[in-house]
Amino acid sequence: MNSDLSSQQVKDIGEQGLLERLQRFCPPEIIGDDAAVLETASGQSLVVTTDVLVDGVHFSNLTTSPEDAGWRAAAANLSDLAAMGASPLGITVGLGLPGEVKVSWVERLYQGMTECLQKYNTSIVGGDVVRSPVTTLAITAFGQVNPNQIIRRSAAVVGDAIVVTGVHGASHAGLELLLHPELGQNLKDTERTALIHAHQRPQPRLDVLPILWKILEYQSKIQNLKSKIPVAGMDSSDGLADAIIQICRASGVGAVLEQREIPVPKTFNHWLPEEQALAYALYGGEDFELVLCLPQELALALVQHLDRGAAIVGKITTGSTVLLHDKQKKFPDQVLSLSQGFQHFGQ
Repeated sequence: MNSDLSSQQVKDIGEQGLLERLQRFCPPEIIGDDAAVLETASGQSLVVTTDVLVDGVHFSNLTTSPEDAGWRAAAANLSDLAAMGASPLGITVGLGLPGEVKVSWVERLYQGMTECLQKYNTSIVGGDVVRSPVTTLAITAFGQVNPNQIIRRSAAVVGDAIVVTGVHGASHAGLELLLHPELGQNLKDTERTALIHAHQRPQPRLDVLPILWKILEYQSKIQNLKSKIPVAGMDSSDGLADAIIQICRASGVGAVLEQREIPVPKTFNHWLPEEQALAYALYGGEDFELVLCLPQELALALVQHLDRGAAIVGKITTGSTVLLHDKQKKFPDQVLSLSQGFQHFGQ
């Protein structure tokens, strides 16, 4: 083995570089989306996703109660299932703990997970507990989906509209308020509480799927289509910019986003400078909305049915560049990249 390569550390290649290497050990037809899809004999496809959360990286006693940490962990996995078009079946929980952790903390953590799962008739169906120097929570979620309704990142085509199912930036704003209580002195208590709640209790958008399927089924009938209408998508847990870039990479396309169409909390208008509000929306992450690419007419219908901050924020283009455009020309065009958002092992 090349001595230079053997001495490389994870921080030298970063999160994306590490993922590229690890993907070599997986079947190429399965990896690349928010979750793996395994075919079963029942006419449904099994969808499996795993998420690992580490104390001090993904949650902290400074910003998150045990119940909130549990809720967020469950919501993150359910959001990945929603991003694949799948309905949840259950989760397993792998828990690594220092021996000094209080039992009451662990019980409250599981209470938070259960509170989130109960909204979607889902249960904790197993798991494992081990000793660890740092509290670590690894959840594997199982879901099922009709093979004709699988949402993949690689299905975007030129001309598609890009839909987001809700506002972006709220979760990151809530985190900042928790970390820096002196911020937002001009915010009303209700506004502050709403932003913090967005961070501590995010809502996976499983509710979008029945609406989406109904719109697609209606459109297929009136057009007498024999093949399914492709929908590309993923969730925005790592930020809106990240989601759109990942979809474009997987689909071999580019995109143009209209800055003025990106929905942000109304609170931002009288609290944050425009540049900071935009940064929160694009790169803050953990909003757990869906980002979907589909034909313009269907995108309009979906947004009208969803309301609550849903919007068409751009369109899919030729090429590979993801461009942020301001129709008011207050800000110059900006090429978006993954390096601008959060990356594990980033410098």
